[in-house]
Amino acid sequence: MTDHTLTLFNSYGRELQAFAPIDPNAVRLYSCGPTVYNYAHIGNLRAYVFVDTLRRTLAWKGYNVTHVINITDVGHLTSDADEGDDKMEKAAAQQQRTVWDIAEHYTTAFKTDLTRLNILPPSLWSKATDHIQEMIAFAETLEQNGVTYALDDGLYFDTSKVADYGKLGLLDLDGQEAGKRVSAGGKRNPSDFAVWRRSPTDKQRLMEWHAPWGIGAPGWHLECSVMSAKYLGDRFDIHTGGIDHRQVHHCNEIAQNQAHSACDHPGANWWMHNEFLVLRSDGDEGEKMSKSKGNFLTLQSLIDRGIHPLAYRLFLLTASYRSNLEFSWDAVAAARSNLRRMLLRVARLREEVGPAADRWLKIAAEAKFQSGGPFTYLRRELEAGLSPKAAGYIDALDAALSNDLHTPDALVALGRLLDDKKLAAEEALRLACLFDLTLGLALTTVSAADLAIRPQSATITDAEITALIDQRTAARKAKDFAASDALRDQLLAAGVEIKDTPQGTDWEWRAV
Repeated sequence: MTDHTLTLFNSYGRELQAFAPIDPNAVRLYSCGPTVYNYAHIGNLRAYVFVDTLRRTLAWKGYNVTHVINITDVGHLTSDADEGDDKMEKAAAQQQRTVWDIAEHYTTAFKTDLTRLNILPPSLWSKATDHIQEMIAFAETLEQNGVTYALDDGLYFDTSKVADYGKLGLLDLDGQEAGKRVSAGGKRNPSDFAVWRRSPTDKQRLMEWHAPWGIGAPGWHLECSVMSAKYLGDRFDIHTGGIDHRQVHHCNEIAQNQAHSACDHPGANWWMHNEFLVLRSDGDEGEKMSKSKGNFLTLQSLIDRGIHPLAYRLFLLTASYRSNLEFSWDAVAAARSNLRRMLLRVARLREEVGPAADRWLKIAAEAKFQSGGPFTYLRRELEAGLSPKAAGYIDALDAALSNDLHTPDALVALGRLLDDKKLAAEEALRLACLFDLTLGLALTTVSAADLAIRPQSATITDAEITALIDQRTAARKAKDFAASDALRDQLLAAGVEIKDTPQGTDWEWRAV
């Protein structure tokens, strides 16, 4: 097996570093999960495709991964800076449902989205409301260590009590303004944040618990510190999240971790962040997707317009996770076409290999039977006896992933091997299985036909499409090219793209 050194960008210090886990054979990984008050938008989901690529790469490298994703079902205010209403309670009031129903509904929807994107489930889901007593105990330790103070509305963390507060976000503390929720005269420092939020005396919250600082609810930042320490230890390997967490949420997590353990260690050795997915309107510079601004799309939005979730996954993999990525329907449609070509090529390889293909496909499919286990055995079986030329493609894949998960280079290598007519079909099929262990495109389990999702807006039937294609074929044979072009335009207007091949005319739904 090839063995390029895995290098990962560490936001804590802003540099690429050779990865070395605390335990030589195992990796402990924590990912900030969703606040389940609404559907995840496709910008949110980029974070989970990123961490799935990371986890698959670690498994590819032979590590046994313990991966925790939290579910925030309490405590996250409408502003990250301790300002506004609780998102869960606000959603419950707007939808006239219990807060528990809201959490259950959107948690299920989120997990469904991950399955659609072929994202491996974590080793453990960790729900905030299942850890309230642990949060109270953690906060009491913070209080005993002298880093908190009480205000009328709760317990606050004094960020001046920890060294290098804000190092992760490169924060300019002197230039910060105090949050609006608590005046500068209340908080000791503008960057101080709530550890426990006391309920108002004249109002009962929908979610509240007894605590030494009064009936109330935990602060959002407390949750991840508590759950990561409980399941992964005070020191673990990697913490991931979206780039929007780097400036506030993760800085506050680190401060709590340091104060709780009474040392300067930030808790995780690597802090990794994916960049934004950007929506662009005509004439503007583009902005990140935001539920509060209403400029977002869900995965179901893409499906309704004929885009398969795996096409969206491929679209995300065409860019480095550390680069802003501009969303456009044309770009996602191009990814769908590219994925379709890959699937058709893999299907032809399966036919060429014949019955012997079944063994390789079954071995590759067994990658899902794990909760963080390494791909060592699967790789050994799929790589055994490959030619030097085939091994070169494995080396290219390993080099790309080892270079801070550079999936664009991995996709280039995948495209080259699928186009390589000098490779034996069986070797090419085995290589496709190997690439798919890390890229997660379901190349051996999804067919090109599966990508043909009917857009919600389509009115034409499959029978009508076939009839128009037959009419166009007859017009071409009669050399009536004007009629042929008119029929093509008619199909295109109905949302159907056609392609003439030596085997006949093929068609697919157009992304609309």
